[in-house]
Amino acid sequence: MEFAWTPAQDAYRQQVRLALDELLPVDWAEISQDGMGSARQIDYSRVFARALADRGLLVPHWPAARGGRDASPWEQFILAEEMKSVGEPRGPQYMNVNWIGPTLMRYGSPQQQEEHLARIAAGSVVWCQCYSEPGAGTDLAALTTKAERRGDAYIVNGQKIWTSYAACADWCFLLVRTGSGRKDVSILLLPMSTPGIEVRPFPGLVEDGHLNEVFFTDVEVPATAMLGEESRAWEIVLYALSFERVGIPRYHIGREVLEWAVGQLRREGRFDDIARARAAGIVAGFETARLLTYLVVDQRAKDMPPTTDGNVARIAAAEACTELSDFLLTYTPDCLTGGDHVLNAFYRGNISATIAAGTYELQLNLIAQQGLGLRRAA
Repeated sequence: MEFAWTPAQDAYRQQVRLALDELLPVDWAEISQDGMGSARQIDYSRVFARALADRGLLVPHWPAARGGRDASPWEQFILAEEMKSVGEPRGPQYMNVNWIGPTLMRYGSPQQQEEHLARIAAGSVVWCQCYSEPGAGTDLAALTTKAERRGDAYIVNGQKIWTSYAACADWCFLLVRTGSGRKDVSILLLPMSTPGIEVRPFPGLVEDGHLNEVFFTDVEVPATAMLGEESRAWEIVLYALSFERVGIPRYHIGREVLEWAVGQLRREGRFDDIARARAAGIVAGFETARLLTYLVVDQRAKDMPPTTDGNVARIAAAEACTELSDFLLTYTPDCLTGGDHVLNAFYRGNISATIAAGTYELQLNLIAQQGLGLRRAA
C-alpha cells in the first residue's frame, strides 16, 4: 500500500478546507458547542448540507447517476476527516450519506431509491436509525419491536432506545421482528411524522438532544416500506454496520483533541516526561487505528467484500480513544466539570462511542468467530 496521499487527493483536501472556510458562519464555534443532537445544530446542518451539495461535496463518492461524482472511497474519508476536524457541520447527515444512502442503493426497490436518494444527495432530509432496545442493545437479534402484517400494511408496536436525532428526524430506518426465529428481522422505512410514534429525549453523558427513546403504538406502515424481503434483513443490517464501524474517523479528531490537551499542559508547565510518554503511546494507537481504517478503505476502493478488518479497526480506534479519555481524566480533570468545551465534549462523547455500532465485546466476538474461525463456548 502507498501511504502517501496523491497530489489529486491533497488538492481535494484543500478544496474541502476552502469550502469550510467559506461556508461556516462566524458563530459556528458557538453553534457546534450545542452538539450534533441539538435543534440548533440540526437546523444548521440542513443549511450547510445543501450548500455542500451545491458544491458537489456532500456525496462525491456516490455514482453520478445518483447525484455524486463517482469519486473513490478515499475522497469520502478525506471529506469525513475534514468535517470531523471542525465539529461535523453535516450534523446527522453524515449518517445519511455514508451508510443509509449506500444501503438503499444496494437493497432498495426502484420506488424506494427514487423516493429517498435524491433528497439525501441534496442534503434536505434527516434520518435516524432505530436499532437498540432496552433489552436488546448490542444483541440486535433479541429485539422485540414487532411488525405484524395486516393486508397491505404492517402494524408496529415496541420501543427503541439510544436513538440519535430522533426528535428532529424526518425519516426512520427501523429494525423490527417479523417472525419467531432469532434472525427473523426486517427493516421498514417510515416518516417520523407517522401517527403512533412518540419520541422522548433524555439527558445523558453526551450532549442534550442526542439520546432519545422512541415508542411505537399501533403504527401503520405500508408494506411497500419494507426494505428487502420480509424476515431476511440480517444481511442488510450487517452491510450497513460495516460502513458505520469505520464511518466516523475518531482517530482524526482524537489526535486533535490530544494536541489540544498537550497544548494546555505545555502552557501550564505540566507536560513532563511521564505525560509525554503517555501521549506518545496514544499517538501510536491513533496511527494504528488510522492505518487499519485505511486498509478497509483500500478494500472498498478495490470492490472487495467486507471483512473483519472493519471490526479490528473499530477496536483499535476505541482503545486509542479510551486511552485518551484516561489521559484527560488524569491531566485535565476540569473537562468533566465544564472546563474546556473541546475536551469535555470528547470525553463525554467517547463513552457512548465505545457502544455505538456494536460494543467492544461484540467486535471481539465477531473477530474471533468470523475472522479467526473460533467456536462459541459450549
